[in-house]
Amino acid sequence: MQIIQSIQNRIYEIRGERVMLDFDLAALYEVLTKVLNQAVKRNIKRFPKDFMFRLTTEEWKTMRSQFVTINNSAGDLRSQIVTLYTGRGQHSKYLPYAFTEQGVAMLSGVLNSDRAINMNIAIMRAFVEIRRMALQRNDVRKQLEELNQRIGEHDVQISQIYDAIENMLDENATSKKWDDRERLGFKLK
Repeated sequence: MQIIQSIQNRIYEIRGERVMLDFDLAALYEVLTKVLNQAVKRNIKRFPKDFMFRLTTEEWKTMRSQFVTINNSAGDLRSQIVTLYTGRGQHSKYLPYAFTEQGVAMLSGVLNSDRAINMNIAIMRAFVEIRRMALQRNDVRKQLEELNQRIGEHDVQISQIYDAIENMLDENATSKKWDDRERLGFKLK
């Protein structure tokens, strides 16, 4: 379960798609990003634009503003994105690739190691879990909207009841004044 949580922390929403970045995938598969990208380029026909795309400079700048840099010795402490590099080679000259869920699934056919296969299974489970949580959130949102609507209806009904009670009290007060009036004329005993 911890591995799925770690994977979920590496899934981002870019261009309205849930994606994983090439360097995160390479870290999970325990290969260099360069090796992962070379394998993808050798099999580029398997990765249409809806499976994989390169981030724009603006998208990359936005994402990098979320980055936290730590040392290798700090372990797997990740907030949004954590770069674990120190020293040379920490600034890539290429923009990263983003892989959609279908692109990640296609990677299992490109990277044919036991580690890649097992990690792909875990990644697919993480995507499914995120989808399930999103559906639950939508269900909760729908229920809250229904409750708000009911509360609004109840407010109207309570207001009507309150008005009716006020009218009854006003009528009772008027009739009580009539009964307690000073009477004129004859009194029968």
